[in-house]
Amino acid sequence: MKKTEGKSKIVRYNKWGYIFLIPFVLVYVIFQLIPLVSTIYNSFFENYRVGLMQVGPTWVGLENYKTIFSDVSLLKYTANTLIMWVIGFIPQIIVSLLLGQWFSDVRLKLKGSRFFKTVIYLPNLIMASAFSMLFFALFSDVGPINAILIKMGIATQENPVRFFSNVWATRGLVGFMNFLMWFGNTTILLMAGIMGIDQSLFEAANIDGASSLQVFFKVTLPLLMPILVYTVITALIGGLQMFDVPQVLTNGLGTPNRTSTTLVMYLNNYLKTSKNYGMSGAISVVIFIITGLLSLVVFKSLTKQEEN
Repeated sequence: MKKTEGKSKIVRYNKWGYIFLIPFVLVYVIFQLIPLVSTIYNSFFENYRVGLMQVGPTWVGLENYKTIFSDVSLLKYTANTLIMWVIGFIPQIIVSLLLGQWFSDVRLKLKGSRFFKTVIYLPNLIMASAFSMLFFALFSDVGPINAILIKMGIATQENPVRFFSNVWATRGLVGFMNFLMWFGNTTILLMAGIMGIDQSLFEAANIDGASSLQVFFKVTLPLLMPILVYTVITALIGGLQMFDVPQVLTNGLGTPNRTSTTLVMYLNNYLKTSKNYGMSGAISVVIFIITGLLSLVVFKSLTKQEEN
């Protein structure tokens, strides 16, 4: 009798678990699964507007995909997106690892660490569009940065430094802004991972005479690898969806010469001009596949290093 009562209690608890999952499942189905299926479905149709006239929806099969892959712009915009992501992500992961290690080291007994943790996280709370407008004002031809350069004699009023006319200056600003907005969040994640490592391992390494660098590379980094894999993959997914910063900073033009146009900006051009849901859907599916493949490559390469 007691065994059957115990089993019935377990079953009842399991039911509550399923009940608590219902809100998540509903949100996922409504806001993730249905839009995804709808996007894939629309990608096989010709469906756009010419002025006030609606063309379609007409079944065209894989024609939208053929149009995308025959356009060299896809490779260009993919490269643009990855370059600007890498520019921001490399300093982001390095600085976050250093700060995470620093803040989680109990031997340092840092004062005011809570304050500094809050400060480095604050940029993550600022809207990307507001951040972009700030940087646009700072680095414009008549902005404060050019005013400082003119006073230093590096530039003149007639010939200011035109940051947004230079390919690498524009890309660098986009990358730098993404770094500022996200390094605080990455630091908190890595710090939590480091604090989750058994402290006795660090003590044993110190007793054996290991230096700080040896402890970091031989103890901390290998045990932090699962968090690093998660961080890199989520950052890559976010990077491939990059839109708001370059859109606002370049006024949607991707200047100079579309070298700062991202994949999502490319998608947005079809939606903005002709409400082309068929092509937009096909581009979305391509971005989804690129994201999945690159995430798989990152996961395999990092987990392989962990096994070795």
